[in-house]
Amino acid sequence: MNAAEDKRRPEAGRILRTRAGATTYLAPREALTEEETLADLRTTIQAGLDAWETRIVIDLAAVATLNSAALELFVDMQERLLRVGGSLKVAHPNSTLREVFEVTGVDRHIPVLDPAAETASPPEPGAKPKRLGDILVEKGLLKPAQVEEAIQLQNHLGRRMGHILIDKGWVTEKQFLQALGEQLSIPLVRLRPGLYDPDTVRELDKEVAVRLKVMPLFKVKGILTLATSDPQAIPTFDEVEEYTKARVRPVLATREEILKAINSAFDGTELSPDLLNDLDDDFQIVEETRHDDYATIDEMAAGSPIINLVNSVIQRAVHDGASDIHIEPSRTRCRIRFRIDGLLYEVMTPKLELHAPLVSRLKVMANLDIAERRLPQDGRIQVHTHGRAVDLRFSSLPGLFGEKVVLRVLDKNQAILDVDKLGMAESNLATFKRLLSRPNGLILVTGPTGSGKTTSLYAALNHLNSIEKNIVTIEDPVEYQVEIINQNEVKAGIGLTFARILKHVLRQDPDIIMVGEIRERETAEIAVQAALTGHLVLSTLHTNDSVGAITRMLEMGVEPYLLSSALIGVVGQRLVRTLCPACKTTYLAPPEMIERYHWQDRGNVRLAKGRGCPECYDSGYKGRMAVHEMLETDSDMQRLIIGNPSRDQLSDYLAQKGMKLLFDDGLDRVLAQQTTLEEVTRAVSL
Repeated sequence: MNAAEDKRRPEAGRILRTRAGATTYLAPREALTEEETLADLRTTIQAGLDAWETRIVIDLAAVATLNSAALELFVDMQERLLRVGGSLKVAHPNSTLREVFEVTGVDRHIPVLDPAAETASPPEPGAKPKRLGDILVEKGLLKPAQVEEAIQLQNHLGRRMGHILIDKGWVTEKQFLQALGEQLSIPLVRLRPGLYDPDTVRELDKEVAVRLKVMPLFKVKGILTLATSDPQAIPTFDEVEEYTKARVRPVLATREEILKAINSAFDGTELSPDLLNDLDDDFQIVEETRHDDYATIDEMAAGSPIINLVNSVIQRAVHDGASDIHIEPSRTRCRIRFRIDGLLYEVMTPKLELHAPLVSRLKVMANLDIAERRLPQDGRIQVHTHGRAVDLRFSSLPGLFGEKVVLRVLDKNQAILDVDKLGMAESNLATFKRLLSRPNGLILVTGPTGSGKTTSLYAALNHLNSIEKNIVTIEDPVEYQVEIINQNEVKAGIGLTFARILKHVLRQDPDIIMVGEIRERETAEIAVQAALTGHLVLSTLHTNDSVGAITRMLEMGVEPYLLSSALIGVVGQRLVRTLCPACKTTYLAPPEMIERYHWQDRGNVRLAKGRGCPECYDSGYKGRMAVHEMLETDSDMQRLIIGNPSRDQLSDYLAQKGMKLLFDDGLDRVLAQQTTLEEVTRAVSL
């Protein structure tokens, strides 16, 4: 089989295999922790050896974590390949896997192809080792006088220098271990899921590990990588070697991290490496207030593993661009799902006993009553991560198996607050800006829940925002805070409804009014009156298209002659997923599709689709864009509205005018290879 034919071979099992010249590329599609996956990898490598494919690269781009057995497999295969003049290399490991290869020493046997990895320059041959005190002085952590004082105390008390420096508060344990690791050429690690094999951790009993303050990480070819805060504790290493029948390879970690990681690993509260991989350590809760606790669940919620789990889930959701986090219990498991680009993806299934502590922790962060588990609760959490503040709206709902929690992620940095960036077609954008330039009138944005209506309104407000204008909003709730604009929040519990606030807003000398949603007749009538008395009013309606907005307003009881004078335009919209750039591929449209959509005059029509990859959760899509339809009210439309028309009459009129509908705008995006016909059909039919 030649190389061209081999590239077209379908994937087999869990390993994707391709050839490029004399090199065979193997790409595991999941974590290398299950026996079946490792067996597939071993079989695939062996099949290559049988065919004299001796130059193999294992692409780890889709691998979040691996275990000791996988590392042993790599080393075994490298030894076999070297005997026949071949080689094994690994490529594209994530930051955690790079560290695993380093701390276990496997990178000395197997080259790691990763341009992003920083290579440390080796010490010069014959270079004299630096003294620990000199390293700390060079780092600016100590003064020479402090080093001399520590040496004198060391000679007088017989204690180790590290204990003296830490006890005096001159350096932290981590700073000391960094310097010690530099002196001894031993890496300092931050213990986290993925940096240890749970099966290897259990090679030591928990009581023994806690007593010795050490933690086994990986065991490869009889060598046990052991996290310790004292790399010179020979009696400890002797005991571990006797216990595990393996030779110890020490790496450095703080005592606190070791004990926390041991508890997490043995108690079953360790976090998912898939969830935590490659996240930054810049997570901070803003304005948190703690409540007194009264039950075991709440004590557990105050523990570090639960805090880390909650923080990591939120940070990963922000990192992945999720709009919502769903935490829901079932009969046997807790499930955590992210809504990304409008669809839910399962990212983690913690044990059921962790669900109640998770909910309690979130309630503490939202300043809610953790003792109330029978009634729904709503709250707000603000966190700081990735260098920016992110708001979370908390909502809990008691169910059959416990409370379901949904967190709405309000990330202003991800919001599109510029009309030029809404992705509108040029003709639609020109119409929208023309409507916004009108001094008065009613503009409605329509679409189902989650179609981006609020985003369009905020972008419009930003476009209109000026120190010379008084802009007032009525929202439920306020999602993004915008400078200069006067924003007001509906509080139905005390009778502060859309209609009541709108009445008072009209006395505040507004130029532009934004009503978050028109839900009932009173609000609709006041909005129309405001538009007729010299104000520009923007609002939303939950209808399927622009025609539905007119019929809905008439059904609410708005007089047709008032609506015809007030309404200047309707924007209908939907959100469609865009193709993932990492796995996007093109193909020729089949003849039946060309005939169905009348593309015959376009010649060979080339469309695009996504194959699915780790970047897009194997969906083929990443990100979303809006498709629009613009109904601009003219004199003919006004006369039609006065006659209280039916939906069919309005649709016929728009067809005669040749207005481009939602599906037409979606087809243009399909031809531009931005999305797929299936996605447009799914979104527009909602």
